[in-house]
Amino acid sequence: MVVKRFILYYKLLIYLLKVPMNEFISTYTDFLKIEKRQSPNTITSYRHDINYFASYLLSKKLNDVKTDDVRSFLIFLREKGLARSTVARYLSSIKSFYRYLYTEKLILNNPIEIIDSPCPWRKLPNVLSAEEVDALIAAPDIKTSAGLRDHAMLELLYATGLRVTELISLKLSEVDLSVGYLRTLGKGSKERVVPFGDAARIAIENYILRVRPSVSQKTESTDLFLTRRGTTMTRQGFWKILKKYITKAEISGNVSPHTLRHAFATHLLERGADLRSVQQMLGHSDISSTQIYTHILKERMREVHDRFHPRG
Repeated sequence: MVVKRFILYYKLLIYLLKVPMNEFISTYTDFLKIEKRQSPNTITSYRHDINYFASYLLSKKLNDVKTDDVRSFLIFLREKGLARSTVARYLSSIKSFYRYLYTEKLILNNPIEIIDSPCPWRKLPNVLSAEEVDALIAAPDIKTSAGLRDHAMLELLYATGLRVTELISLKLSEVDLSVGYLRTLGKGSKERVVPFGDAARIAIENYILRVRPSVSQKTESTDLFLTRRGTTMTRQGFWKILKKYITKAEISGNVSPHTLRHAFATHLLERGADLRSVQQMLGHSDISSTQIYTHILKERMREVHDRFHPRG
């Protein structure tokens, strides 16, 4: 039995010495897509990080990689001036890759298992004020077809806190205007139901009735938001649209499509929403991701304490 196990490990070692690391990376990304059902953007990010690590290792084979090699790579990233959060992301990608290799018995030892991830300071994202959000949503010219569509997209993004990928992937059948709810697939293909209010409902109704029929005839697409050619809106396309309205609304600072998601969460908490409900609406699998907004809860608790405590 011992001899057979030795022979098996010997054959595995010979196999690993012959197969380039790129092939294992390709197999791993297939695993992420098929087994883990990760989004294309997540898979691209993992592939980028692991390929960069592989290029740093040059010609080293999988089983030649030691813990010190990984630590050296992390130091290299820091010396390049990358943020602590970015270095943590690289390490997370590499850890996931090696965990897969070890589970699949493609490596004999996991050199990354004992390395702790750096704990980056979680910076509060840039948040628009309610007045800035109003100005941004009012920026599209709703006398035009494109303006009606863009107005509906901005209203819905702020009303639901959707990620941009979730917004542009919405199907017409996933939005229920009669009750003000939509269904969306978030990260990891996890479905959630998110409510929205009258402002978003009216904007979407206007778009569906007055704009979408004329463009959907070109492709018969089932997507909710379409381009003038009747094709699906892209992340890059929406980003260009948003930048135009940011300029028009004269909003300064670093504003991205994700900024409206942050504004959604912040403004809800400022008005008394509980963290758990906001977590569910944002689609965070772990409440620690939502706790970046807890500064708002602390400020509100201080106000309540100062106002109501008898010795405040």
